[in-house]
Amino acid sequence: MNFMPASLRCTAITLAVALALQPALQAQSMDTGLEEIVVTAQKREQRLIDVPIAVTALAGDALERRGITDVQGLEGFTPNLQISPTPGNSSAAQIAIRGSVTANPALTWEPAVGIYVDGVYVGKTQGALFDLIEIDRIEVLRGPQGTLWGRNTLAGAFNIVTRKPSGEAGGNATISFGNFSAVGGKVSIDLPKIGAANVNLALAAQRRDGWVNNRAGNLPTPPGRAASTSELNDLDSKSARLAVDLPVNDSFSIAYRGDYNDIDQSASHSQLYRALLPFLAPYVSRERQSRATVDGPSFERSRTQGHSLTLEWQVGDADVLRSITAQRQLTWEDGLDLDGSPLDIAHTQRLSDYDSLSQELQWVGSRGRLSYVAGLYYFEDDGFTDNPQAFFVEFGPAVGVRFKSQYGFETRATALFGQLDYALSDQFSVTAGLRYTDEDKSIARCAGLVGIFDYVPCITRAKTSFSDTTPLAVLTWKPRDSFSAYLKYAEGFKSGGFNGEAGDPANPIPVNIAQVQTPYLPESLQSTELGAKWLFADNRGYANVALFHTDSQDMQLSIFEARGAANSSIRNAGEATVKGLEVELGWQMAQGTRLQFALGKMDGEFDRYVDRGVEVSFNRALTHLPETTLSASLDAAIGTLFGAEARLLLDASYIDEYTLYAYPLATLPSTDPASVGSALANDTRVPGHGLLNARLSLDGVEIGGTRLDVALWSRNLADKEYIQNMIDFGPGFGSLTQVYFGTPRTWGIELTSRW
Repeated sequence: MNFMPASLRCTAITLAVALALQPALQAQSMDTGLEEIVVTAQKREQRLIDVPIAVTALAGDALERRGITDVQGLEGFTPNLQISPTPGNSSAAQIAIRGSVTANPALTWEPAVGIYVDGVYVGKTQGALFDLIEIDRIEVLRGPQGTLWGRNTLAGAFNIVTRKPSGEAGGNATISFGNFSAVGGKVSIDLPKIGAANVNLALAAQRRDGWVNNRAGNLPTPPGRAASTSELNDLDSKSARLAVDLPVNDSFSIAYRGDYNDIDQSASHSQLYRALLPFLAPYVSRERQSRATVDGPSFERSRTQGHSLTLEWQVGDADVLRSITAQRQLTWEDGLDLDGSPLDIAHTQRLSDYDSLSQELQWVGSRGRLSYVAGLYYFEDDGFTDNPQAFFVEFGPAVGVRFKSQYGFETRATALFGQLDYALSDQFSVTAGLRYTDEDKSIARCAGLVGIFDYVPCITRAKTSFSDTTPLAVLTWKPRDSFSAYLKYAEGFKSGGFNGEAGDPANPIPVNIAQVQTPYLPESLQSTELGAKWLFADNRGYANVALFHTDSQDMQLSIFEARGAANSSIRNAGEATVKGLEVELGWQMAQGTRLQFALGKMDGEFDRYVDRGVEVSFNRALTHLPETTLSASLDAAIGTLFGAEARLLLDASYIDEYTLYAYPLATLPSTDPASVGSALANDTRVPGHGLLNARLSLDGVEIGGTRLDVALWSRNLADKEYIQNMIDFGPGFGSLTQVYFGTPRTWGIELTSRW
């Protein structure tokens, strides 16, 4: 199948490249090949080739060179990984690995992919796209990680590790300028030792004008209507990080990490892509717009802060006891004009507060042929969201309606986990792991028509409990130090809960109360994986290959319901099978030039899908399942200029088309009654697209006695118009569909000084 457009095929062939971001290994020397990255994917330090997990390890310098400061930048460079902002936002994440995803950013929904920063769990997708400073590496663990990492990692996990302070005076400062009046800066300072303590302080900020101008007069506007904001799709963020390492003595150390992030900008443009309502026809466009007029509140504000304290005891020569105590806070608000027009048709807001607290105790060690990890984990969180909505207010009180929608929740979860690795011989080893999780959840819900009645009374409450056991079993064969193969079985689960947005004004109040108080079940996933990792040609090349087969039960499917208020609910509607292939290749050439490549292939289908009592798996689309993801990179040393090293970096990526909602494939009245009047899967299909990023740098330029690194860069170099996300309100709401386009071509210059 010709799955890649000609322009990207030519780019890939011309570059002859392979996976960006140094997925498994990092070049240390110009001439000696690749140095292995040490990872902590199994809670202990190991060479990547020794870890029987499909892991893509991304070094901090590779991330810095590409301007990647959050997990979203990894989407194009890891096989079978998709990351996009949720509709209308830039700080809430929609992350899918191997087809498993959580589509909605509502606080009552649990993610399918766990994000951990220095061992601390980031609990929700709202606010998950925040800038991180001083990243040492990011490990992308593909497949269920339920044994060592816990709940809500049935698709995988991100293990983000920040850089340790050096204890020596030094630092760096960067300033950048770009199109759309972009300006950014970062400074990182390592202080000399303060007593025995090593300290690092880092600050960063960036701002950019919006690439969509929003002003009166661009489109036909009712007299007297004013635009709500002058621009959309801008950036404005500030972040800070403090790291303190205190080695108390040879066997005991204390580490503190604190991070803060503040985003205050306009929302992303909800571009009207399709509408059957005639009064919206003048505003419909299938091409990326750079001008618009929207009148509703259009903003996004996210403030996150986190604190963690890690205590570590070295017990003898082989054992480590570790305590990680952490607290995180989030305030997140958005306002969206969902009709994308100057008419007051569909306006919503989410005003959220969220807090979490966690405590983890670990025991890591070895005895002869046996290595082990054991631990206890406690997690609690609580949150509240006010979600006011207004529809068709444009046409007056007889037609328009305003909704109030509020929900709050609490979670308490505890877990006990352990994993044993035993070497049967010099070539074979076995791994066995088990985690038991128990959790309690509660919900408080209130919803109504403002000034009319509450169809979900504000006294509505519910509680429930869940528990799950997630095992792991691995057989590893390692005939030599440069090659390993493994066969792994693993399970993971995504927590159950309550539908915080449940309720329909057309239902009787008891029915709405029952919908709120009826929990949905945890989703579970069983995975079988066969993998191999190979270093060859004196460590100048590597190859990582994984074949996987997953079975999902009680799938939590996002059902968008545009009846009354614009809300979504979770249903345990299906079982599904997904199988796929992942390949990562890399080659270190002479003089420090690196070629890298990654390929992901997936195929899947519903085995069971019950909609309103009818089995309709034959007529439902699996979501977030592109057949192919492909990426390639060239990082080339191209010589010396003005006494500085010149380098060229080219990254190309491609992702196949995929569907966003589990809608019917076709309208089939006789065999699938629910398909009648429903949106269809093709209505929410994101077209395949390829992107190209480039960077040309001079490292070590002498300017006025100061050595600078100077770089010219461009993202989306070909200015590709591509869709990141969309919302389809369905036929019941005039087939109103909004799309969210990715950022057009950006470019700039970056200056970095190091001391």
